[in-house]
Amino acid sequence: MISLPDPLPNDPDLLKQMLRDAVVDRQADQNTIAQLQEQVSLLRQRLFGRKSEQSTDPNSPQLGMFNEAENLAEASPTAEDEEIVAPEPAKKRGKRKPLPAELPRVEVMHELPEHELTCDCGCRKQAIGEETSEQLEIIPMQIRVIRHIRKVYACKGCETAPVTADRPAQLIEKSMASPSVLAMLLTTKYADGLPLHRFEKVLQRHGVSIPRNALARWVIQCSDHLQPLVNLMRDRLLDSSVIHCDETRLKVLNEAGRDPTSQSWMWVQTGGPPGHPVILFDYTTSRAQEVPLRLLAGYQGYLMTDDYAGYNGIAAVEGVERLGCWAHARRKFIEAQKAQPRGKTGRADMALNLINKLYGVEREGKHADDSMRRQIRQQKSEPILQQLKSWLDKTQPHITPQSALGKAISYLSNNWSRLIRYLEGGHLPIDNNPAERAIRPFVIGRKNWLFSDTSKGARASALLYSLIETAKANGQEPYAWLRHVLEHLPLATTTADYEALLPWNCGQVNSY
Repeated sequence: MISLPDPLPNDPDLLKQMLRDAVVDRQADQNTIAQLQEQVSLLRQRLFGRKSEQSTDPNSPQLGMFNEAENLAEASPTAEDEEIVAPEPAKKRGKRKPLPAELPRVEVMHELPEHELTCDCGCRKQAIGEETSEQLEIIPMQIRVIRHIRKVYACKGCETAPVTADRPAQLIEKSMASPSVLAMLLTTKYADGLPLHRFEKVLQRHGVSIPRNALARWVIQCSDHLQPLVNLMRDRLLDSSVIHCDETRLKVLNEAGRDPTSQSWMWVQTGGPPGHPVILFDYTTSRAQEVPLRLLAGYQGYLMTDDYAGYNGIAAVEGVERLGCWAHARRKFIEAQKAQPRGKTGRADMALNLINKLYGVEREGKHADDSMRRQIRQQKSEPILQQLKSWLDKTQPHITPQSALGKAISYLSNNWSRLIRYLEGGHLPIDNNPAERAIRPFVIGRKNWLFSDTSKGARASALLYSLIETAKANGQEPYAWLRHVLEHLPLATTTADYEALLPWNCGQVNSY
């Protein structure tokens, strides 16, 4: 009900104005109530609903994408192409997947006991065949001490000074840590997300006491020696035709001139030549546009990001073409869909249906070459995009910008020119999921260790995450590759020596 003063004024024009003002105020109140109801609905969904981005409509299969990197640690792993499809009927249990053929095998022969070798007829039973089954065995971590004994030689015929045999070159001189210890330390922290104090306890269970500050010092010293490898990897990254970028928060407690509660950032860039993926992390205290300008200085090619304005500077550089992420656009409509009345179909469903068709085309062209994929996109994706643009232009004027749907539509409209650029080439990605996948191990690890103690430690972490994630992306087992690198790194003196240690140049390294 509209409320007017009593008594009413005698001036008809004033009365009309008061009535218009009252209607506007009532409409504003209704919009505010609707926005608050949306916020309550979305908050309930975030607290109690499923974490994935699967459609809330059970009869409408959706292609679910990863959540923001900050939420990835709580999400369940999905398929390789980041899609969540409608559940399939339960399948019959198939054959067990065989154990890897490259694992070492120990044969244990089982024979009948002597008293069972005599048949009831009195003849001796003969072996006519055998049945084989395999069982996985794990040998717990073995710790041993390597004693380096260096012979000292002297000449009995003269007084020449004695000569001592050389000791093998060490990565950290005068340290008790062998390459295997350092490789295990780095793997448990950066591949398995185990904080240093837990690794300290693991060693204590084996009777070895190494304080965590010594472990932290080893980590930083290793990062200093490994810097040349990351420099070479950055050169490969900048040769990419497409680079993906993303960033996530990080707390550093003891940093000169900064409050412990200040926000710092970890940036990730993924790319690399075909068949040689590169994943690089960088720590900064800022999220300003100067950071990507520095990290990607000299780059020419396509840059895939979300719509964060900090990438505007690098996108304005001549020769850099910015792509938009359809996963982020879709994410906004998922939020709007969750705010709809349950069981009802709304405008968000219409947008999601068209976006999902775009991803359906991507699935169809997944295994095609770049030229064929470009043709498929132009034939099938371009008409869908035209239909979506028509729906966007028709719908946007009628939606409140502050609503969840209004925000989704605004995102789509503001980023439209970047979102459709993936049609320009078959090699161009539709979304930024590779960067979000790349940053996920860091986010999971952060759930365990929560923060970095110093900026030097944060930079060391960025470098070591870069090495381990790049090794994994190139099919290397992290511990085996790190041990190989740490054993050979003290002998490296030329660029070619360092090149030979890169994950794609040293062959398949194993730890047994």
